[in-house]
Amino acid sequence: MARWLVILSALFLSADSSAQSHTRLATHSRPKLTVRSQTDTASSSPANTTIIYSDRASYVNVFIGTTNGGHVFPGATLPHGMVKVGLDTDSPGNQAGYDADATFNATGFSQLHDSGTGGGTPLSNFKLWPLPECDSFASCNTSLLTRKTLRKVLPDGSPDDAGSPGYFATNLSTGVQVELTASGRTALHRYTFPPSSREPRIVVDITNDGMDNTTAPVVNINPTTGRVTGGGSFASAFGPGRYKVYTCVDFKGDGHDFKAPTEYGLWLGNTPVQNSTQANQLNSGFASEMGALMTFPPSPNYIHTTILARVGVSFISSGQACANAESEIPDFNFDKTVATAREAWNELLSRIQVDTQGVDKEITELFYSSFYRTHISPADYTGENPKWNSTEPYYDSFYCNWDTYRTLYPLMSLHDPEVFARIVRGMINIQQHEGWLPECRDATLQQWVQGGSNGDPILGEFFVKFYEHASALNVSAHSLYIALLADAEKQPHDWDLQGRQTTAWKKYNFIPSDIDDLGGTATRQVSRTLEYSFDDFSISQVARILNKTNDVAKYQARAGNFINVWNEKVTLPGNSSIKGMMQPRFADGQWNYTDPRHCSVNDPLHSTCYLDPTNIDGFYESSPMVYSQYVPQDTAKLISLQGGNESFINRLNLIFDQNYFDVTDEPSQQIPFMYHYVNRPGLSTRRSRMIMAESYNTTVSGLPGNDDSGAMGSYAVFYLLGMYPLPATRQYLLASPYFPKVTFYNPLFNTTTTIIAKNFTGNPHNGVGGTVFVKSVTIDGKSWHSNCYLDWDVFIKGSTVELELTDDINNTCGEGPHALPPSLSTGGYSGSI
Repeated sequence: MARWLVILSALFLSADSSAQSHTRLATHSRPKLTVRSQTDTASSSPANTTIIYSDRASYVNVFIGTTNGGHVFPGATLPHGMVKVGLDTDSPGNQAGYDADATFNATGFSQLHDSGTGGGTPLSNFKLWPLPECDSFASCNTSLLTRKTLRKVLPDGSPDDAGSPGYFATNLSTGVQVELTASGRTALHRYTFPPSSREPRIVVDITNDGMDNTTAPVVNINPTTGRVTGGGSFASAFGPGRYKVYTCVDFKGDGHDFKAPTEYGLWLGNTPVQNSTQANQLNSGFASEMGALMTFPPSPNYIHTTILARVGVSFISSGQACANAESEIPDFNFDKTVATAREAWNELLSRIQVDTQGVDKEITELFYSSFYRTHISPADYTGENPKWNSTEPYYDSFYCNWDTYRTLYPLMSLHDPEVFARIVRGMINIQQHEGWLPECRDATLQQWVQGGSNGDPILGEFFVKFYEHASALNVSAHSLYIALLADAEKQPHDWDLQGRQTTAWKKYNFIPSDIDDLGGTATRQVSRTLEYSFDDFSISQVARILNKTNDVAKYQARAGNFINVWNEKVTLPGNSSIKGMMQPRFADGQWNYTDPRHCSVNDPLHSTCYLDPTNIDGFYESSPMVYSQYVPQDTAKLISLQGGNESFINRLNLIFDQNYFDVTDEPSQQIPFMYHYVNRPGLSTRRSRMIMAESYNTTVSGLPGNDDSGAMGSYAVFYLLGMYPLPATRQYLLASPYFPKVTFYNPLFNTTTTIIAKNFTGNPHNGVGGTVFVKSVTIDGKSWHSNCYLDWDVFIKGSTVELELTDDINNTCGEGPHALPPSLSTGGYSGSI
C-alpha cells in the first residue's frame, strides 16, 4: 500500500520545488491537482464527530486488483463513461488491458475497456503507440509484436505507473511519458517524448483489439489536418456475434503549434507506406494488422516534444466519433479534462462519507477504491446504439447481471437513484426491441447467460425502492412490469443469450436435467432453478406494489420452486450430519446425483462447472454445498429443511471451516450473513470481518478474484459499511461498520442518513474479537425492534441510526416476531410494501 500512496502524493503535489525532487512521473508537466485537507473535528463522542472531505478521489487507489486475476481497469474514465482509456499489455490476464506486473510489455493505449471481467479480453480497441525514434518512416516498427516494450521499472520492481480517478500515466522504457484522461466518448492522450526524439511519431492501430479478431478494417488519413478516421468489425469476448466501432483521431502540439504532420502514411503488418491515405480491407478472413503512422515536428525548445492526441469513439460511424470528440473536448485542454473528470468522481464519491477517526488509512482507501469501482460499469452508450433509434437511455457493459444484481444495484439505490433509473429505462428499452431484458451484454452484443434472467431482480430492486418516484424518474411502471413478465412467461429462441427456459420451468416447476431443448444448452439446471425462483420472487415484489393480487400469489408460489430440487436424503460424503442438498432431478421426478463437493476445493475429481455444453452436473461456478444455501427469499424455510437452528449453524461453520465458501464467486456472497436468520448476528459479523481481513487489501493483488464489473467492489463496500443487501426488498441486513460514523446522501430524497457506531474502538486486524457486535439499535432516538436489519424507510427519511456496540458475540437480533429478517414462509413478504 505504501508505494501507491507515494505515487499518488507525487501526482497531486502542486508544481513546486518539492515536486521537482521526484525522479519519477512527477518530473514532467502534470495536472496540478491539489489534495485539499481533510479536517476531523471530533469530540469525545463519535455522535458529535464532524468530518469534512473535499477530495475523496485522493483515497481511491485505482491499482487494487490489477494483477493476480482481479482484471481491474486502472485507466481514465468518467462515472459510467463509455470511453475507458488505458494501457494494454501482453499479459495473459489482460482482460482490462492492464497488468501491474512489470515483466509484461506495454502494447498500446486503447480507448475502450471493461473492468474485472473473466472470459476473453473484451474491447481494447484503437491502440495508440508512441515511437520516439526510427531510422526512417519506412523502418518504423508498427506491428504489435515488434513495437511493444517494457515500462520503466522502479527499485521495488513495480512499473512506473500512476493513476487516480480520471487520470492515468506511465513512463515507458523508451523514455516516452504517456498520460491519459477522458470525457464520456472521447479520450485525450498526452505523449511527452525525450529530448533525443527529433522525429516523434505516433502509431494509430485500427485492428489490434482484445480478441485479435478484426475484419473489414477501414482507415483514412487527411494529409492536410492529420486527422485519422477508421473502424472495423470485432468479435465478442463472451458470446457469439460481432460489433462495429469507429474512431476519429486528431493531433495537436502541447506548447508548440503545427498545422499538419511532417510525414504520414498507412501501415500493414510491420510495413509503413509513406503518403498513403486510404485502406479498406473487405476480405472476411483478413487477419493482418493495419493503421496509420504520423510524424510530428519537434518542439522548438529542444527539450521535450509533447503531442496531444484526441480520440473520439462511436458505435455509429467515424463521423459521429469526430463529432463526439469535437463537442466534448474542443480545446484539447488536458488539465481541464482531468479536473472535470475528478470533479465528477468527487461529487459521486461524496455521497457516502465516513468518519476516519480511529480507522487505519488502508481501510478508508479500500472503502473508497471499492466504491469507485462500482461506477465504472455499466457504461452509458446513450446515442451510440446502432441497432435501433430511441430517445431512451442506452447502457451497455452488463458483464454480467448475474454478477452484479446481488450487491451493486442495492448500493446504487443508497446514493445514485437517477443513474439507476436511466439504467432501468435502458434495460426496459432493450426488452421492448429484443423481447427480453438483457442479462449479459457487451459492445451492443448479447452474451452468454450465466444464471437466471437477472435483470428481473435489478428492475425489482429499483421499483421496490423507488416506486413512489418512478414517474418523476421517467420510469413507466407499466413498461417495467411488462418487461418482467416477458422474462417470466415467454421462452426465447435462444435462452443461452436472453430470457429463461420458461417452457420447462412452468411445466415442471424446476428445470429437469434430462430435457433437451433446442432453444439452449442443457446445463446448470439446479442453479438456474434457484435463480429462476429468486427472479420470480422479485416479480412478486413488484406485483405487491401494483396490487396485482393474483400475480403476487402466482410468483410467490414459483419463488418456492427451489424446494423441488431439494433432496433430503443426500448427505455430504464423510459427514452424514450434513443432510439434504440441492440436486439435479429428472422430468419424471426421479433424482439425479451430483457429489455435494463437486466444483469445490474438496472435489476429488477437481471438476469445473462453467459454460461447458458437456456439463451435466447441474451447477454453475459453485458447489452444491454453496448453492444449497441460496434461497434469499426464504431462508427460514431453508433452515427448517436443514434441521433447525443448530444444524444450520453447524452447516454454515463447516462451509467456512472446510473451505466450501468461495470468496471469489458471487453464489457465496450472502453466506457469511446467514447466521442472522438463526438469531446469531455476532457470528455473521465475525465471519464477514474475517473475510475482509483474509481476502481484501490495497495491493495490486488485493482482490480474491475477478472484480466482475464492480460486483466484488460493491460486496466489499457493504461489508465495510456493516451491511448486506437483500435485492428487490426494503431490508438491509445489519452488522457494525468499520467507521465510527457513516452518512448516506440520496439526491432524490435530498436526505442524509447517518449511522453511528457508539463505543467504536477500531477494527480487529484479523477480524476476530473487538467491540464490533451490535447490542441495540435506535432510530431517531427510538428503540428499533431488530439488531439484524434496517428498513428502507430509514434511508428515505434521512434518519439517524445509533448502534450500541459491545464485545459480546452472543447478542441476538432481539425479541418479538419481527426481530429476525423476513422470509416468505414466515409471512415476511405479505401484504402491502
